[in-house]
Amino acid sequence: MHTYPVSISLSSYGAELVRQQGQLSFVQLLAQAGARRIEWREELLTVEQPAELAQAVAALGLEAVFSSPLELWVAGRAQPNAELSATLDRAQAFGARWLKVSLGYFTDTNDLESLHALLRRHPVRLLVENDQTLHGGRIEPMQRFFSEVERLGLPIKMTFDIGNWQWQDQSALTAARLLGRHVDYLHCKAVSRRADGKLVALPPGATDLHQWEQLLSHMTQGITRAVEFPLQGDDLLDVTARQVASLAVLGQPLAENAHV
Repeated sequence: MHTYPVSISLSSYGAELVRQQGQLSFVQLLAQAGARRIEWREELLTVEQPAELAQAVAALGLEAVFSSPLELWVAGRAQPNAELSATLDRAQAFGARWLKVSLGYFTDTNDLESLHALLRRHPVRLLVENDQTLHGGRIEPMQRFFSEVERLGLPIKMTFDIGNWQWQDQSALTAARLLGRHVDYLHCKAVSRRADGKLVALPPGATDLHQWEQLLSHMTQGITRAVEFPLQGDDLLDVTARQVASLAVLGQPLAENAHV
């Protein structure tokens, strides 16, 4: 059976552990677990040296994504976020081929031509994710944005976060039908509501994996899928390897799943 590339968002190991150990300490673990991509988390950086992390990834043949909490569009500004250029540079310094950001406050007055001009000057590719906010985590603004991206031919793809749609009480399947053709990176997490009403990310069960198969049917076959749910246990290598193996086989063509 063919396997597809799996990424690990380092936030999956918990903010406290990642800040304590440093993101470099997880590179070898991910390679041994069979992951093909590592997602650096800007908000969890402490004293890491970008060149050292970039070298570690290259040495093990991994790819890297740089995840930033930056919003692409800020309220009241037609041009992209003033920090975008520096953040693209930072992603490149960490050896990342992609920068993942949130949509932010996208409106019809935003200047996509200036965004295009910036991206033409930079080798790092931009991924825009649906977050958990009202302005950047709903289907409608994402549709409007990617329709313009498609019309203008901008080199931007979508990070589709399966769980985040629930923060705005929207259907991930509907989102996949409407946005799936734009997706290049799939953030995977199951979501449950605690007794106090708070939504929390969880590892997937069998029902979640089945639903994720349905979502993938609306996207380009073989896209990278990322763990963004808790990876916890006494043996992190075993825990990680099992989740990588599970995600790597999702989205097989129907012919490969058929019994003969």
